[in-house]
Amino acid sequence: MTPDVLALVQDTIRRHAMLAGGETVLIACSGGSDSTALLYLLSRLGPAWGLRLHGLHVDHGLREGSDHEADVAQRLGERLGIPVDAVRVAVSRRGSLEEAARTARYAALEAHAERLGAQRIAVGHTADDQAETVVMRLLEGAGVRGLAAIPPVRGRIIRPLIAVRRAALVALLEEAGLDWTEDPTNADPKFVRNRIRHELLPMLAAVHDGDLVTALTHVAGRAREVVEALERMATLELDRLVRENADALTLPREPLVALPRPVATEVLRQAAARLGSRAALRSWAHRALARVLAGPPPRRPVRVGGVAIEVSGSLVRIGRATSPPLPGRPVPVPGTVALPEVGLCLEARLVPATGYQVPREPERVAFDAERLTGPLVVRGRGRGDRFQPFGSDRERQLKTLLIDARVPRWERERVPLVEAAGSIVWVGGLRRGAQAPITADSRQILELRLHPMDAPSTGLRGVQP
Repeated sequence: MTPDVLALVQDTIRRHAMLAGGETVLIACSGGSDSTALLYLLSRLGPAWGLRLHGLHVDHGLREGSDHEADVAQRLGERLGIPVDAVRVAVSRRGSLEEAARTARYAALEAHAERLGAQRIAVGHTADDQAETVVMRLLEGAGVRGLAAIPPVRGRIIRPLIAVRRAALVALLEEAGLDWTEDPTNADPKFVRNRIRHELLPMLAAVHDGDLVTALTHVAGRAREVVEALERMATLELDRLVRENADALTLPREPLVALPRPVATEVLRQAAARLGSRAALRSWAHRALARVLAGPPPRRPVRVGGVAIEVSGSLVRIGRATSPPLPGRPVPVPGTVALPEVGLCLEARLVPATGYQVPREPERVAFDAERLTGPLVVRGRGRGDRFQPFGSDRERQLKTLLIDARVPRWERERVPLVEAAGSIVWVGGLRRGAQAPITADSRQILELRLHPMDAPSTGLRGVQP
């Protein structure tokens, strides 16, 4: 029995490129049959593969006597020559207890791997676990990603036993004379997985002509092939379309919507993941992303795993948070004021009117200095702002002007507005106001210029933070 299981594990490691040889591997040791077999099998493979093995037992502290399992795992480690540490974690009682325990367990494994410098974390999921997960996902109405179930490799997590049946591992341990513990919660029918394991799968196996577990793991394998192809396609499209800055990614909506819906959804998921979202795409998340791709799109941001996805005009923005608004600041004349929230500086200078050429570029604007009354202030948009553009005889809502100028919704609070005596005289980079036009009688010009913070200015004094 041992050579067959050992060969199957080696084949799984090679097929999924779990190890190259020479790695430090942290092994999750619960004390149950699966993790005990994993520790034993990797101890057999360790010398040939040049592996440095460590174990970690995570005690969730959810029931009396759980510390006994740590003792069992550590005694096994001593017998096999593998150091096994034990940690106790706090598990949130809010929501799903299973999910909270899993989150705490993987966080502990990742933290311990960091301390050890381990390149891989080996966990003991088996073919039976895979089959149970496929059935759970079917009952949840999962799509193809859900049917792919448990991945053999995810990040530094590897599952060398994913092709091995649980019964084969039990037989292996009995043959080797190794003891293990049984977690009593594995038989508790209040957990859905246990009812699938002990009730539903045996019932299905009784009416199924063939190996049910093998059939279900085959489904997971085919689904994973589709998911991997989808991920590769989406990565190519994301790299082709994306524009990146410090806290957000921006995509053109029209070519995104033109993609097949599964590819477009995966593009959004990957974009969110690049910004730190680790949310599993459950049905609610798929519905949320479908709204982003639908017409008309939602007016409010859609949140997936702490990342906001919002649509404005022809653009889709995926960001960790909304951009900070631009606070009000006085503008020294002459001088420069920094606007770090938008990465710009506003520069003001006074120049003689004689021979002056009125600027045409959007980042510069000029006024008759003697007609522009009141101190200058630069600020972000406020509720109810109105603005009279140059050449117009009436005011209009600033919001309408920004929409017409196709300024994305998430940037409208960050457009620099220069105001004099309470009236907006310049919508920075977009439109000049009607105030203080330059005429043949003008003697002095006030010129305002926006430029990136790292760009050189004209060397004026009076820079304000």
